[in-house]
Amino acid sequence: MENFDQEVTQPSEVKLVVTEEMRSYIYDATKWCKLLAIVGIVVSIFLLIGSFGIGALINADPKMQAQLGPLASAGGLGVTIFYLLMGLLYFYPSILLYKFANKGKQGVLFGDQASLNEAFLSIKSLFKFMGILTIVLVATYFIFVLVMGAGLLKM
Repeated sequence: MENFDQEVTQPSEVKLVVTEEMRSYIYDATKWCKLLAIVGIVVSIFLLIGSFGIGALINADPKMQAQLGPLASAGGLGVTIFYLLMGLLYFYPSILLYKFANKGKQGVLFGDQASLNEAFLSIKSLFKFMGILTIVLVATYFIFVLVMGAGLLKM
């Protein structure tokens, strides 16, 4: 029989070591992340500004709906909302990348553990956001296929 009354020993604290090679990898990654973040922020700003312009164009010229395709059938307000959502969905991950780039660079260059922790917290949040977004999109596609399949069965 096992003795459950034995004192549970805590494992010794494990310390991870960030080697110079790892620091150079993180530093290189922060450069690329900063580039991607800045491009992402600029694109999302264009999407946000453009959302109002495209919506106004559709409302001003009804012939524009035929040229813009099926999304324009939702009208100016629908297109505006769609592009606003796209801009906001692209803005948030870009900000997280930018935070990683700044905090990661600071942590690596100055040996600042708190900054490096914040950098990896941003990356964790980015991956969590992208994972949830992926699950939502896959579920939406699945529901769309079910609805389309049910519609075809009724024909």
